[in-house]
Amino acid sequence: MKQGVVLSVLASALFALLYYYVTLLDPLSGTAVFAWRILLGLPALALVITRARVWPEVRAVGKRLVTEWRFAAMLVTSAALIGAQLWLFVWAPLHQKAIDVSMGYFLLPLVMVLVGRVFYHERLSRMQTWAVAFAALGVLHELLFMGAFSWATALVMFGYPPYFMLRRYLRIGSFSTLWFDMVLLVPAAVYVLYTDALGVWHPFVVQPWLWLLVPIMGLISSVALVAYISASRKLPLGLFGILGYVEPVLLFWVALLLLHEPVSLQALFTYVPIWIAVGLVSVEGILAWRREAAVTSTAPK
Repeated sequence: MKQGVVLSVLASALFALLYYYVTLLDPLSGTAVFAWRILLGLPALALVITRARVWPEVRAVGKRLVTEWRFAAMLVTSAALIGAQLWLFVWAPLHQKAIDVSMGYFLLPLVMVLVGRVFYHERLSRMQTWAVAFAALGVLHELLFMGAFSWATALVMFGYPPYFMLRRYLRIGSFSTLWFDMVLLVPAAVYVLYTDALGVWHPFVVQPWLWLLVPIMGLISSVALVAYISASRKLPLGLFGILGYVEPVLLFWVALLLLHEPVSLQALFTYVPIWIAVGLVSVEGILAWRREAAVTSTAPK
């Protein structure tokens, strides 16, 4: 379990590093960085699938992709949904939207709680109800007193749930889903690079350091992905979910301290209720995980 915790925290730290690292890739645009991330991430994912020995499942999904048009349409939709998130993750730090995106990741688990209640009739615990209420206060303040709600925050908190719901509906393994998400995004990545105003190779001519920096970006992204997937397989689901809050915390501080995005005093009336909500959900998750661990430890071997 300790190895799983280390891997989860490592993945969060590397994703936060990637958040800042993309700002060093000038003159590449955020869309071009997204394209390179897709192309350089596939080999690492192939290695993980090989080690996990799930290529037979991937091949079975591939056969359904070419013979069942509804299934193919859902896989394309899945790729489009996650593709939007992968693009936003590397675009936001370059356009002063990093804090907005980190706030979306804070709110996402709470939206997923509501999705479970509305679509899957899952009951909300008392602490979850309080968490949703605090989060709603923060969002209401943003809408009424700040005059707007960032589209980047909304894209994260409302864009991911349909993706997770679709994955649940498809009932195929996470490795297979992720593989076809990435493969189906390859044409879009190639199109982006070849239609970029600067051309595919011109940025590398203007800034020769990109020949080194871009592969390192691919390495950071790939190692983070491998660590994240490995952690998900080694940890109890509850603990894995709690550790997922490490990433938005790191993203927020990267945006504040390294990217120098401003946070006004008035904005704290948005952030603080949401942070309280996250704290409540985290405490409940820790208590549930400890109860589960206690039951497991006392069970007959």
